[in-house]
Order: sequence, then structure tokens, then C-alpha cells
Amino acid sequence: MTENLHIEGTSPLKSYEEARDWITGLVPFGIRPGMERIRRLMELFGNPERRLKFIHVAGTNGKGSVCAYLTSVLLRCGYDVGTFTSPYITKFTNRFQYNGTDIPEETLLQLSNELKPHVEAIAQTELGSPTMFEVSTALAILYFAKVSYPDFVVWETGLGGRMDVTNIVSPIISVITNVGHDHMDILGDTIEAVTREKAGIIKPGMPVVSAVSQPEAIAVIEAAAKSANSSLYLLGQKFSEAPLDVRENEQTFRFHGLFRDIEPLTITLNGAHQRTNAAVAVMTLEVLRQYYALIVEDDDLRQGLRDAAWPGRLEMLKTSPRILIDGAHNPEGAETLAAALRDTYQYERLHLMMGMLMNKNHRDTLRHILPLVDTLVVTEPEFHKAMPAQALTELVQEIREQHGQSFELIVEPNWKQALTRLQSLTGEADLAVVTGTLYLIADVRSQLLYNMDSEKGW
Repeated sequence: MTENLHIEGTSPLKSYEEARDWITGLVPFGIRPGMERIRRLMELFGNPERRLKFIHVAGTNGKGSVCAYLTSVLLRCGYDVGTFTSPYITKFTNRFQYNGTDIPEETLLQLSNELKPHVEAIAQTELGSPTMFEVSTALAILYFAKVSYPDFVVWETGLGGRMDVTNIVSPIISVITNVGHDHMDILGDTIEAVTREKAGIIKPGMPVVSAVSQPEAIAVIEAAAKSANSSLYLLGQKFSEAPLDVRENEQTFRFHGLFRDIEPLTITLNGAHQRTNAAVAVMTLEVLRQYYALIVEDDDLRQGLRDAAWPGRLEMLKTSPRILIDGAHNPEGAETLAAALRDTYQYERLHLMMGMLMNKNHRDTLRHILPLVDTLVVTEPEFHKAMPAQALTELVQEIREQHGQSFELIVEPNWKQALTRLQSLTGEADLAVVTGTLYLIADVRSQLLYNMDSEKGW
């Protein structure tokens, strides 16, 4: 197959840093939904994705947490697990994990050198250059299919589903966590349109588990499952969860499912939405147990759920003073953050630092957050799509005047100086929160935990 592509003359990458920079350097090619380039790449390598068992996870929010629960339980049960997620929080290698460990830098370099000549040859064709996300997806498939050989791959979509390049795979089960107002500039301007894109990961005859809740989203998912002759397991119909005990850093709940009830189950991730995410993961495992002879002992299920961690989502980085980070970047994420700040955390004063990207639904996101804060520190993420601090400030001031809110407003475009201000404001009985985009919290997390810059990004 490769003889049709001109691949001589490409220069090999010499280090992990060169390989990472080559892949992330493809970002200017943007987000270009479509399957042609990834199909061509996979054909050139003999379609290695066909040898793997994928659990494909899509949704507006909660994808990463569901992937974390699934990975943790499957590992606890003794299976070898590949996990592909995005974006990464600290280092590019975070995205490609085998049994909870990042891909070795030398392996990423080797696979990048295998991919590079083909990527450059495709760039010379009418298809144009594969994007950063397409090359990352291809690298993940090569890592799992040719190097690490996991029993299962927990496989997170990048954007949408139908035309997302992760949809090159044929999963043994599809998961759609929920649908909300995110990436509507690309996926469509209604909940129905966004749901149709995410429902594109439903494959003929393969079961699907979902927690979508809006009636119009449920109708789309039901129609897609019926059309594909797929069994649908919907939250509220075929499974549910009920809280038994909720406290900071520990939630215990009862799982009620089509096949059986399980209680108690405990997670250490915070927020009511995390019980929903855990229930989605449990239902997914229950379907695999029922139809694929997956072996899941109850003790392993319990310990796997308890052990699951997901950086950057209601994560308490420091305790004196308390600094919480959360990657809420859309209205639904802000709503779940606000609910957790009301129901889970105790504090005298709430100081919140926020930076956002340009292409988000800022007004509805702020509407959930602003009524709770005593101090708002507005800053800018260090990212090429950052919303200028001044533009965000003007929107905040407009909303504050409309609703007669009286919090202190601090504007500091430099995020490191903003973080210093936030820490100096926060007393021992207070709570500091950093939110608005994963690109900001990735930097804050690396700074506070490791005193270093992050390699954050898609």
C-alpha cells in the first residue's frame, strides 16, 4: 500500500521533545472533522485497530471521569488496559496509558518516526495534512496494537463522535455520558444536533450505555440505537444511583441496575455528577459482564471505584490554604461546580480565579458561578485561543450590574501573578477555586504541585 506514497527524504525525529513538538506543531491544521486521513493512515499500517477491543466513550462532560472509573476497575480485576484521553493535564504522554502508566518517551519517539513519513506523504495529497489529533489517535492505536497489547482499550472521543477520528474503531460497547452546550460552533447549535453527532459512535449490534437527560437528546439516542439494532441502557430507565452518604472526598451510593442492585459503592471524587459518572461506568461493566463474560468480582468493583482518580476535576491541590481546581469550561460544567460548592464544601469566603477560551458560552457559565463568589480574580490562560482578561472582565461587570451582585473583582492578566493574589487572599477558613478551562488549571496544577510548567494541550 505504501508504494503509492512518496515517503523518501523525511528527516527522523531524534528525541521525545522533537516528537512531541512535531505532533503538537500540527495544531495549526485545526479541527477538521472527517475520517479520510485517519482511514488512510490506518490502511497504511494494516488496520491495526481491528485487533483491539474498544470501550468508546463520548459526551459533553464526564468522559474523562467515566474513563478513569472503567480503567481503575478493569485494572483491579486483573485485565491489561489501554487508556486514550484528551486533553492532557501535565504532560503529552498522559494521553496514552497502559495499565495506568504513561507511554515511555522512547516508545512515543519510535512510533512518531514510524508515522512521520506517512503523515508527510498524505499532506502532499488532496487530503491535506493530518491534524494533531489525528496523528495522536493513530499513535495511540499503534501503541496499543503493536507494542502493549491490552485486553481492553478505554477510548475517549475528542470532539463529537460521528466525524471524530476516534470513530475509526468498532467498539464492543459505546458510552455517551451526557449532552450539553459545548463546541456548538462545530457540532451544531441545538441539543438535538449535538446529540446526533455524539450518537455517531453507536455501532450496529453493539450495546450503548448513556446518561443523557434532556427529552430531545433521549429521543435522538433512542432512534440511533434502534436504527443500529443496538440495546440501549439509559440512566433512569435501565439503571440509576441513589446517595447513601455524602461528605467531602467520599460519596457512598446504591447502584440499581437491570441485572442486579449493588450497595454500598464508594467513590472519592466529589460532586453529585461523579455518582452519575460512576453509575454509567458500573452499568457499562455490568453489560460486559452479562454479554462478554467479563469477570468482575464485587470486591474488585468496589476497590476499583474507590481508587479512581481524575486530575483537574474538583481536585484539592493544597490544604493550607485550601485550593481547589476544576476544569469547568461550559455551562453544564459550571452548574455542577456550583452545586458542589453549595453542597459539598464548607468555607467562610469563596475566592475564585477564572480564565476562559474565546469560543465558549461565557454568559451562561458565569451565571452559575458569580452568585457564589466573594472575590473573583479574572486572568488569561496561556493558550493561543485565550479570551483576553479585559473582555472577560467587561462581561463580568455587565452581569454583576444586571443582577446587583457585590463581590470584589480583581483583574490580573498574568496567571502566575493572579495565582499569587488568590493565595494571599485566602484565609484558613476560606476556599480558593481555579476554573474556566483545563488549559489554565493544567498550568496552575503543575505550578503548585511540581513548581514547573505544564505541557498542557490537546
